[in-house]
Amino acid sequence: MGISRFGNWLLYGALIGIIAGLGAILFTFGIDLCTDLLYSKLVGYQIPGPGSGALSFTPEPASIHHWLFFFIPAVGGLVVGWLVYNFAPEAEGHGTDEVIKAFHQQRGIIRRRVPFIKTIASIITIGSGGSAGREGPVALIGAGFGSFLAQVLKLPDKERRLMVVAGMGGGIGRIFRAPLGGAIFATEVMYREPDFEYEGLIPAIISAIVAYSVYGVVYGWGAIFHTPNLFYHEPKQLILYLILGIVATGIGLLYLRVFYDLRNKVFRKLRIKKHFIPAIGGLLLGVLAYWFPPVLGAGYGWIQLAIYGKLALGAMLLFPLLKIVATSLTIGSGGSGGVFAPSLVIGGMLGGAFGEVCQILLPSWNLQPSAFIMVGMAGFFAGIAKVPISALILVSEMTGSYGLLVPTMLVAAVALLLMGKHTIYEAQVPHRAQSPAHRGEFLSGILDAMKVRECMVQIDQQQMVPENMILSDLLKIVSRTDHEYFLTVDHDNRVTGFIALDDLRSVMLERHLRGLLIAKDLAVPNYPRVAEEDTLTAALNLFTRHSVDEIPVVKKDTGATTGLIRRKDLVTAYNQVLFEKKEKPA
Repeated sequence: MGISRFGNWLLYGALIGIIAGLGAILFTFGIDLCTDLLYSKLVGYQIPGPGSGALSFTPEPASIHHWLFFFIPAVGGLVVGWLVYNFAPEAEGHGTDEVIKAFHQQRGIIRRRVPFIKTIASIITIGSGGSAGREGPVALIGAGFGSFLAQVLKLPDKERRLMVVAGMGGGIGRIFRAPLGGAIFATEVMYREPDFEYEGLIPAIISAIVAYSVYGVVYGWGAIFHTPNLFYHEPKQLILYLILGIVATGIGLLYLRVFYDLRNKVFRKLRIKKHFIPAIGGLLLGVLAYWFPPVLGAGYGWIQLAIYGKLALGAMLLFPLLKIVATSLTIGSGGSGGVFAPSLVIGGMLGGAFGEVCQILLPSWNLQPSAFIMVGMAGFFAGIAKVPISALILVSEMTGSYGLLVPTMLVAAVALLLMGKHTIYEAQVPHRAQSPAHRGEFLSGILDAMKVRECMVQIDQQQMVPENMILSDLLKIVSRTDHEYFLTVDHDNRVTGFIALDDLRSVMLERHLRGLLIAKDLAVPNYPRVAEEDTLTAALNLFTRHSVDEIPVVKKDTGATTGLIRRKDLVTAYNQVLFEKKEKPA
């Protein structure tokens, strides 16, 4: 980075950081005001906050109006539904995904109204008790201003994308008082696999520093959580942390399953105007809160109480499961807010409960459950969000301690590996090579010079099924192979459609259909195909556009199928040529 370019980024990052910091101040003030009016004053219920404020928390007073729990989240959801779906549908859900999507798919362009609508909607969602965090909205505020500034300055796509990363880094760093963690999070969260948007690190660091400083002038400087001085000094305890990583993986998979099943299979299937769906989620949350009020809000205050040892084991055991449901009802129904805070609460309470149980079973080990809380927070979020490095740093900055770095690394690594491809952020792409933002720099020239016939493979005849084959015969073929894709062909051996194994699973158990349906009934017509003479660039474009892993290869003149090209073979061919170019002496 040259001196002049560094000067530009210093200016851009500072401007983004100032707006990000001011936005965070207004956002925090709005949530605190809304929560105080609706719960402290109207309901008579105090939601504990993190830090020393949690020490003054008292149990529910006798004068609390429990019946209002049914209405406040529902009314909040009603207002949010009207606001979001009338003015900016992108503002629903957790805003981090919208930023990731803008980076990869939208050339870094975020509509100017989206951050404003997201801010107001999130204040109402969280202020009315929604189980959501602040990081998604503030990430979108910062990224939105970065995108706006880049458009005003008429910067190219690459620079605009980096401005979005800088805005996200400033947003995350300021709201969690973790500037380094926020900057690294913004560069790491873009990808599912270990990869970084490293060009955005310096702009994100500058933005995070300025945003943190602006925010700190009003809301203070210390870490979010007050924690005892805890250090790793007993290697035998790594066995327990290893088990915690496995347990965290199981709860993480449950979290993702509940979250996305409720959103996709319940709320999005409702045959009502979607403006009203967040109100239904809010009403169900209110029912849950009537029985267990701690599910309301972000939940940081309850983590603080657990660190102080002021929560019973039973409450900590209930917390992860109920928080999963509460978050899924809030955000999955279309409410506006982040998933970072609820995820930390789920992981922290899981760790605290695990530590308490271990302390009971192993009294001679002198365990400290508070240590498991902090490790659980970072490890759990690292696994479900695919951000191992930034999760470690963020939680360490939020707790003001790096003393548990070793066990946290272990839990994060275990959770990350066992979670596989599952992630809370749907917009993530596997790595830089599969991001439209970097396609040109990775593929320039190489794939254009290679033809499909160079890496096509012979097609397995069992994958090509007559389009008039009955379902029962097709299922027999499927049971004898390990293929995930099947092609339907006509009598001239021309491909007429495509069947994915997932499509077959939905009818496998319907025995009465086996003699009625034929392969053509299940096939997707107009399936992409590529000619032997086409370039690998053309094949890659088809893979990306249609989200498939295999494409039939045909003769250009007759249309007859001659083979198959697989995404993994294309990547292998590209990597081989790239390797040979690197090894070739200059």
